[in-house]
Amino acid sequence: MDLNDLKPAPGSKHARRRVGRGIGSGLGKTAGRGHKGQKARSGGFHKIGFEGGQMPLQRRLPKRGFISPTRDATPEVRLSDIQKMGAELIDLAALKAAGVVHHDALGAKLILSGKLTRKVTVKGIGVSKGARAAVAAAGGSLVDIKERPPTPVVEKKAAQVAPAKGTEAAPAKGGGQAPGSDKRAEKAKAAEKAKGAQKEKGAEKGKGADKGKGADKGAKKD
Repeated sequence: MDLNDLKPAPGSKHARRRVGRGIGSGLGKTAGRGHKGQKARSGGFHKIGFEGGQMPLQRRLPKRGFISPTRDATPEVRLSDIQKMGAELIDLAALKAAGVVHHDALGAKLILSGKLTRKVTVKGIGVSKGARAAVAAAGGSLVDIKERPPTPVVEKKAAQVAPAKGTEAAPAKGGGQAPGSDKRAEKAKAAEKAKGAQKEKGAEKGKGADKGKGADKGAKKD
């Protein structure tokens, strides 16, 4: 027997059905689509899940939770996995080379699972609090560890509204003065002094004018 003599078993292979090639095949004329209707037309098939216009099932069901599209990009690594590895420097490249994480992983995180008895240097990956203590207890070290930044604490400050021009701020509770009230009082006193000085100058000028008029009248009488 030669390779070119091999043939499929009788009845295991069938010729492809050729629709629309005459009535002799049984699939001529309408080519198995039947008469009229949506599915008899060209392009008469809608997308998967279409239910004739009513609300489809995938939209009727309630949605719960959230699935991150990058959930597999940062896999978790156990301490027992590192224990089995022969490398002393544990980083993302070493984990990929050892097959501990997938070659498409964008990062990794070491978690407290299993035991670690040898000295290793963990670099450039995430480490949980318990795993950090386990690595330190085994005599290892951590370099360039990715840590989540602390959440900033925002202190609520009372909103300070600036008083409008020409108006004075209300005094604070407890008999204290509002901030800036001393400066306003000084400006008011200075303005009052300036007005008083102007009045005095005006009065002196009026007296001098009156004296001049009296002298003129005396000269005319003489």
